Amino acid sequence: MKKLSLWLLAFLPVFGYAQKNGETLWLNEGWTFSQTGKDTWYEAQVPGSVQHDLIRHKVLPDPFYGTNERLVQWVEDENWDFKKTFTVSAEQLRHDDAVIFFEGLDTQADVFLNGARILRSENMFVGYKISVKNILKEGENSLYIRFYSPVQSLMPARLTAGYDYPAGNDHRDEKLSIYNRKAPYQFGWDWGIRIAQMGIWKPVSLVFYDKVRIDDFFVKQTSVTAQSAKIENIVEVFSIAEKPVSATVTVEYAAAGEAKRSVSKQVTLHRGNNTVFLELEIAYPKRWMPTGWGDQHLYDFTANVAAENRVITEKTEKIGLRSVRLVQEPDKYGKSFYFEVNGIPLFAKGANYIPGEIFTTQQNEDYYTKLFDNIEAANMNFVRVWGGGIYENEEFYRQADKRGILVWQDFIFGCVPYPSDDRFLANVKDEVIYNLKRLRNRASLAFWCGNNEVEEGLQHWGWDKQYPADIYNVWLEGYDKTFRELIPGLVNEFDGTRSYIHGSPYDSNWGNPETFASSDVHDWGLWYGHLPFEGMAGRLPRFASEFGFQSFPEMKTIRSFSPENEWSLESEVMKVHQKASTGNSLIKKYMDMYYHEPRNFEDFVYIGLVMQGNGMEESVEAMRRGRPYCMGALYWQINDDWPVVSWSSIDYYGNWKAQHYRMRDVLAPLALGVEFKDNQLNYYTLSDFLTDRNDLQLTVQVVDFNKGVVKQFKEKVNAKANSSNVVKTFNVEELLSEADKSNRMIRAWLTDSKGKKLSVKDHFFYWPNKLNLPQTTVQTSVKYADGKYTVTLTSKKLAKDVFIEIPVMGAKFTDNFIDLLPGEKKVIEITSPELKASAKTPVTVRHIRETY
Repeated sequence: MKKLSLWLLAFLPVFGYAQKNGETLWLNEGWTFSQTGKDTWYEAQVPGSVQHDLIRHKVLPDPFYGTNERLVQWVEDENWDFKKTFTVSAEQLRHDDAVIFFEGLDTQADVFLNGARILRSENMFVGYKISVKNILKEGENSLYIRFYSPVQSLMPARLTAGYDYPAGNDHRDEKLSIYNRKAPYQFGWDWGIRIAQMGIWKPVSLVFYDKVRIDDFFVKQTSVTAQSAKIENIVEVFSIAEKPVSATVTVEYAAAGEAKRSVSKQVTLHRGNNTVFLELEIAYPKRWMPTGWGDQHLYDFTANVAAENRVITEKTEKIGLRSVRLVQEPDKYGKSFYFEVNGIPLFAKGANYIPGEIFTTQQNEDYYTKLFDNIEAANMNFVRVWGGGIYENEEFYRQADKRGILVWQDFIFGCVPYPSDDRFLANVKDEVIYNLKRLRNRASLAFWCGNNEVEEGLQHWGWDKQYPADIYNVWLEGYDKTFRELIPGLVNEFDGTRSYIHGSPYDSNWGNPETFASSDVHDWGLWYGHLPFEGMAGRLPRFASEFGFQSFPEMKTIRSFSPENEWSLESEVMKVHQKASTGNSLIKKYMDMYYHEPRNFEDFVYIGLVMQGNGMEESVEAMRRGRPYCMGALYWQINDDWPVVSWSSIDYYGNWKAQHYRMRDVLAPLALGVEFKDNQLNYYTLSDFLTDRNDLQLTVQVVDFNKGVVKQFKEKVNAKANSSNVVKTFNVEELLSEADKSNRMIRAWLTDSKGKKLSVKDHFFYWPNKLNLPQTTVQTSVKYADGKYTVTLTSKKLAKDVFIEIPVMGAKFTDNFIDLLPGEKKVIEITSPELKASAKTPVTVRHIRETY
């Protein structure tokens, strides 16, 4: 299990204002917790959770190991108490007001301060600010929080409903997750461990201030072009003063290296909430561009309130000026579905992201830096924050802003109908408003989506046959109330600058490919539909927002949770670490289609990694070749929240699977693609560049598995900007005979005018079980240095899908899972701070022919 580390300093909270004449008292230290009714108190880490801390204190076992998951389940049925004391000085009490801010409580909780109940929490996704000046006292003050079981506290809702919702991912007989406004994935998923947590999951602070505070500052971009950015600054000011205050509200703004400019307005602030509007226009703005298209310019916008010739309070936001819209327009096929950024159509390249930890508070700044390093390294420009997790932490969006990665933001609803009574919807309304206001200034945030697969479930998963008509009809009506009325109304009111769709998929179902022409699609024909990899090219969607294929993580990750005697598909440990009901059998079914039967479990794991990578590359490339009809490929999924068999391209410990290397190659800014059709090879340039490339050379080689290169062709080609185009077609009989297809491959690559290789594409005419792969030995030499091992590989004959292994979690490889041609020399660097020259950590190599 990863080290359970404290992250208190990782996320500076977004309190909504920075005080010139006030101060902030942090309340994250000194908490203890206990099971309600018990008298054993443990030190608590805040932010954190009960289960996280019980594991730290060794009350609970490592839930990732073996079958220990079941040994931590009892905690969710109990109530838990947290307490701390803190000191307030007489000087602090002389401030006009004091506001305590709980950025996140998970989830049902009562909060008491000095004998007064100041808060009842019912939503993990809402931050709570409470004025407590009249409750505080000089000297010691006491905080006490009682967290209620997310199961038992809502059991009466289930009992009075009279039925269980069809929440198949809720891994308990009683389905309580739908009544909770907390992260659904904590209750389990088809890749997820169940640990339904309680605790203080975000920071706590106490802010003292005088006169006024800025509660919110929205830099609303009403129009952004290359010539002009029109901005409506909306400043929400709260005044504590008994009498009206004459004040000046000013907005200053500047890009990096520019002189500050400003606009001001004289206002009278009345006691309570005040909203001030200041409009401005920036000529020829430095626009924020997606990665690969230009720089990610960020302006500093600062709002301040001045009275009596001094600034009382101010708030600064980092703002990227850009326009982003979802384009859905009728065309000859149906209706388009693509994103336009700064007026330019964008092919969305990326993945679905789930919370990277079941213990979410371990996602510190270092975690997010590594996550976005991996996103960038795979040449992605888009990431979907999926609706079964959380609204992500500030650092996630900061990284996306800084790196030019666009974010598809789901609201947190997934795969099940939800209640729609007035009380539930009032809770949802608070959540939606809070997160709209928290995230709407983010340049990276491209658009809002109401939910994940709720309508698809209602229409296509058989619930209408499993439940009485009166229940089913209430769900349909509730869907409209929540996702077609409430949430879009709030998006328009509190954002008004982004597109919204009621759910994903928008208007399609993977079992009905005829619906693909007008919507985004979750295409599970591959995997759940048992469709072969090559079948994906024949059913292109307008935008693929989910599709994927499973693999086991590599053996070093499996060793972290399983003893060797459990290394089999049907062992109890492997079943616990495979949450998809037919997952292991499906991996085997596909493997039987494409590969020789592996000799043992370790070979099975390795072949599965290769199969996932090569198969998913085939699917993604077909989508990229298919533009402008298809304009997005967001595969499921980039990451894991525990060590598990899943659809991820990077495992829990940061090890790249073969899929991530393949995604890096196929998503390159200028990639070479190939289509085998009607006994022709059509070579494509797949370009995201905004200018044409007219200086390219295409080299195509016919390579015999045993002899090496037997034919070579070279041709000058051009790559048109921001498009996919065929640049060369070969009749296959020009290259090789029918009999040679089992013994030869095609290697092609693009080079620029300086001879630099831009993209390499290998094409095999068959999958490995129909290839005559030669027996060969890969010669390996290793140069050892602290932090870096350099591995040189050669082989006299073709070695297919060469995999380099090293028993260091998260080590980075410049390449892996490669095809090593006869006589080719390949140099690969492995980097990790754990590598030491003196240790000579073992490096092992295998290839496909060695598995049978």
